[in-house]
This record gives sequence, structure tokens and C-alpha cells, in this order.
Amino acid sequence: MRIAVAGAGAFGEKHLDALKLIDDVEVVSLVGRRLEPTQEIARRYGVGHAATDLAEALTRPDVDAVILCTPTHMHAAQAIQCMNAGKHVQVEIPLADSWADAQAVADTQRATGLVCMVGHTRRFNPSHQWVHRRIGSGELAVQQMDVQTYFFRRRNMNAKGEPRSWTDHLLWHHAAHTVDLFAYQSGPIVKANAIEGPSHPELGIAMDMSIQLKAASGAICTLSLSFNNEGPIGTFFRYICDNGTYIARYDDLFDGQERNIDVSAVDVSMNGIELQDREFISAISEEREPNASVAQVLACYHVLHELERQLKA
Repeated sequence: MRIAVAGAGAFGEKHLDALKLIDDVEVVSLVGRRLEPTQEIARRYGVGHAATDLAEALTRPDVDAVILCTPTHMHAAQAIQCMNAGKHVQVEIPLADSWADAQAVADTQRATGLVCMVGHTRRFNPSHQWVHRRIGSGELAVQQMDVQTYFFRRRNMNAKGEPRSWTDHLLWHHAAHTVDLFAYQSGPIVKANAIEGPSHPELGIAMDMSIQLKAASGAICTLSLSFNNEGPIGTFFRYICDNGTYIARYDDLFDGQERNIDVSAVDVSMNGIELQDREFISAISEEREPNASVAQVLACYHVLHELERQLKA
């Protein structure tokens, strides 16, 4: 499988690191915003082609599929561009920053029949997989999820502490992880509410947000998000179930007493990004729909759309 990675920032490098661990995969093109640093990263990872224009990579006959790690506002248009060029595509989360754009990507996938997967990594973290399997077997049912998504982003910086060319968003990016995961673990969402705090005077985004969700199963979710938190940073999930309490911190899992649960045998890796990329590549090879396909995650973006309408009202 020959892959082009678009986006040479912090998350692009996470995918480059993951793809190195997967057999029979070669990254043949790297697309970035500025040519010289993109060429440097390409050299470091042994990628033979570097460019600043996605279209240049899409014309290459040696590109089978594309992983998009570009700014949020570019995701939908670039995903459509990739599929129209005959390339399978994995779009990093979020799929889009509007409901109309999310629908347009889904429409293109149906028209082309290509694999279009979205980087909803929580479906692949071993911690959440462990919980999901026990829900599926009937051992657990979620009563409540309590989730904290906390970062310190008062300046426009990326995960590597470097200046960012675009502005991140609590609702359309970070909330998407939890909205989709809650539905994945508990069933369709039937009610959603949101409130937000003051907007940053320069970034123009709400820096704090609170979201409530209810699933058809009766389970509820409380999600707190902040770009004002000075530490610890990250997203932490507490599953309050009918048979135990579990705390997921990315790929690691603990019980309610903070005792570590061994999830090393859940999958072939303890790296959620690697597992996500493995699913993308396997789905293409096996000509099947992947977990976190655009069709599967589309409902998440409708919930985000409804929440945005509430906030604007």
C-alpha cells in the first residue's frame, strides 16, 4: 500500500511514526504548508517526494491512498478532492466543521465507492476497545460517562508547541471525539445540550464549554472542555457502568480504585494511531467498510451541528 500523508505538523508525524510499524506500507509523498521544512521531515522519514500542493501528490500513479492531517477547515474539501482523484482517504478528526460539508463528503464516498475513514481514534485505543467488547458481550452497560478534555491553548500553538496556521475548536474538533465515542459505547444520541464560556479576544473562539448528552439506552454523558487549563492536559474518560467503574487515559485503562487494567492483549499494538492506520489499510486491502467510516461517524457531526445551533441561539 502506497500512502501520501498531507500535513507535516504534529499529527502528521504521529501517522508517519505509526506507518513505519506496519508491514507492506510505504509513504511515497508528504505534503506540507512550507516546502523546506516538509522536505526535511520527508528526508527524516525516508519519503521520496515532498510538495506543498495536494493536487501534485494526487496526480502520482504510485499513490493508492491519502491520510489528511491538515487544518480542520480544509478536511472536507480535501477528502472530496482525494476521492474524485480516485484515492482512498483517511481524514483526521474532525471530518468537517459544518454539517453541510460532512454530508458532502458522505455523498462523495457513496458516489465513488472508495474507502473514506475518519480518524476517530477513541474507537481504536485499547482502553476503549476493552470496554466496547464487554459492552458487546453484555458484561457491562454504561450508566454515565464523565469526560474532561483539558488543554492550555491561550496562544495559537500546536501539540509540539509551534505556531499554528489555523485555529483549533472545542466543539468541532475535541467534542467530536467524545460525542462519537459515547454513541459508539451507548447507542444513538437522542438529546444534547451545550453552554460555552467567554470567547478569546484574539482567537475568537470559546475557551470553555460544557456538553450534556443522553443516549437512547438511557445512558448520559457530561463533557467538560477547556483551553484555559494549565494542567494536567489531555482527555480523561470515566465510565460509570452497571458492573464497575473504569477510567481511560488514552491507551491505558484503570478501574475505579486507580488499579491498572492490562489491555496489552486487546490488539496488536498499544498505539491507537497505529491501530487506526492498520484499520484503514486493511479495509482498502479487503475491500470493506472500515470502523469509523464516514457513514458510521456522520451522526456525530449532526449532533455537533445541533449543538452549534444552540450556542448561536
